[in-house]
Amino acid sequence: MQVATGSECVGERARGCVLTIGNFDGVHLGHQALVSGVVDRARKLGVHAAVYTFDPHPKRVLQPQHPHPQITLWSQLEYELERLGIGLLIREPFTRELAALEPEDFVAQVLHQRLGPAEIWVGRDFRFGHDRNGSDETLRRLAREHGMQVRVVSQVLEAGEDVSSTRVRGLIELGRIGEVARCLGRLYTIWGSVVPGDGRGRTLGFPTANITPENDLVPGIGVYATTIQRVENDRPTGPLLPCVTNIGTRPTFGGSSTRVETHVLDFDGDLYGQRLALGFAARLRGEQRFAGPDALRAQLVEDVKRARPLLVAQTAGS
Repeated sequence: MQVATGSECVGERARGCVLTIGNFDGVHLGHQALVSGVVDRARKLGVHAAVYTFDPHPKRVLQPQHPHPQITLWSQLEYELERLGIGLLIREPFTRELAALEPEDFVAQVLHQRLGPAEIWVGRDFRFGHDRNGSDETLRRLAREHGMQVRVVSQVLEAGEDVSSTRVRGLIELGRIGEVARCLGRLYTIWGSVVPGDGRGRTLGFPTANITPENDLVPGIGVYATTIQRVENDRPTGPLLPCVTNIGTRPTFGGSSTRVETHVLDFDGDLYGQRLALGFAARLRGEQRFAGPDALRAQLVEDVKRARPLLVAQTAGS
């Protein structure tokens, strides 16, 4: 997949392409439906399948006073879009100047002059231009004036509700990992590096990798059935390994700061310094304070016992 930083730098690569526009944070089922349609159409026409997206997220520029945690890292977004078949990814630096463009100017100057797609695919709730004044109908009308066609893809539902980045973000924060996976069509995965911990897990017979997350969003405090995979050159690689992960403060030992600690099942290797992808399959329980190490060890045995069957399908054949 080719990646271009800025629409001004694309040159002739996008001319005649099938293009979709959006933020694509999470690359959830709604995004996937849109991207799959673009990829299929581009193959039929023999042209590039292209994504035009923004970095940073527009809300971080226009509403800096309100935190807006991202679901995916930029490198994760690249990986997922490439996996779906996108051939050209346009990473537009989002600025207040860009946000100030009226819909007519955005279509004429950016979409038509700089990119020149044959077709533009957007979601049903698409908004663009100054103060989000432009809708999908606005885009359809303006694009037609420049010889570009527009297709609007219906929203995807899961359990009767729209699949959206806002919904996914809220579910992650609540630790409702099963619902997150159904909205994403895959496990929610964070990337991070293994750093030294206090070594207490090893004394319990459950050595853990202490992971410093790169992602903004980490699931809520609790114990989870998870998988890990090494990340090299911004791509997950190698086998998926089953594990149990605790996100919390370690109250049994008087901890205060939140950590992400992962025990890899049936593993006796060294993960220090490794960059890992940690996928969340199921929430096993909340974090608890135990009477002492023996009670905690007994619970960890039960956690592993519960996690094993939940992870068989995830790690089989990896």
